[in-house]
Amino acid sequence: MQALVIHGKQDLREETRSLPALAAHQVRLRMAFGGICGSDLHYYHEGANGAFVVREPLIPGHEMAGVIEQDPSGTFEPGTPVTLHPATFGICEPGLEEKPHLWPQGAYLGSASTWPHTQGGMSEYLDVDPSMIRVLPASLPLSRAALAEPMAVALHGIEVAGGVADQRVLVCGAGPIGLLAAAAALAKGAREVSITDVLEGPLSRAQALGVSATYRINEQALPDEAFDVVLECTGVPASINGAIKAVRRAGIIAQIGMMPATAQPIALAPLISKEVQLRGCFRFSHEIDEAIDLLAKDARFDDVITHVLPASDAQNAFAIAKDSERSGKVLIELWPAG
Repeated sequence: MQALVIHGKQDLREETRSLPALAAHQVRLRMAFGGICGSDLHYYHEGANGAFVVREPLIPGHEMAGVIEQDPSGTFEPGTPVTLHPATFGICEPGLEEKPHLWPQGAYLGSASTWPHTQGGMSEYLDVDPSMIRVLPASLPLSRAALAEPMAVALHGIEVAGGVADQRVLVCGAGPIGLLAAAAALAKGAREVSITDVLEGPLSRAQALGVSATYRINEQALPDEAFDVVLECTGVPASINGAIKAVRRAGIIAQIGMMPATAQPIALAPLISKEVQLRGCFRFSHEIDEAIDLLAKDARFDDVITHVLPASDAQNAFAIAKDSERSGKVLIELWPAG
């Protein structure tokens, strides 16, 4: 089978690998599309995602869609369109019964956080546990279904924030996660949704999704204490500091954007004096089912996808995905059948 494999910093190869025998209780998928995530970009451009270093060849990809190729149990018919919940959960600890995504010793497709690494889905075929499979409704095309994982991340941030119905919402960052967070907030009844970015390209994509207002950082000042909920999707200290100023007293900031594992220059004094709650968000738990439902109902989410390139042009796809002015979500089409 064919696969895209990261061997180290800016070393991405298309390789032919042997197709292993299907293990017991596994289902084989034929992959159709894979979205390039921020972690994939770090693995390719830097050879590491934070503390997680590529120490062996790694197949990236956890934003996936494809079809059933083989299911010995007969549960899934061949050709059934599906997406994946990319996590396998670890060992439950007291107090975390309802938060399996936080259980230690879990794994995630396309991640160097485990040893051996957990191989991802940017390959011709992928064998998975049946619990990871989500069958797609007929109204959801495979390309849009590849947004289910990042949409679930956005929805998890909204859940951590306590919901957004009738709230004034600010989304910090108009990259793919920010765009999906803004669209999800609108779909879930936010009174208004504003969004920030440093570039005009991402803001224009946000406008196409129907946000109330856009703010180009460094050119436009955010209003003080004007928002009930902030969905912070950048992980940039300056953006977080801006969110602390912009959120109202006793407001909530859901920190969706990941940050490096080092000390960060965050101005906490106004957070303390306003009793603002800063809530961490990590991946997601069950939200992928709601994500599929939302994506199936609204073709406007296709606007988040700006590029679809073949696997043979994967290096170019990774370069485009790094260019935030030029691109939203970049998909790789994975060796179409026939």
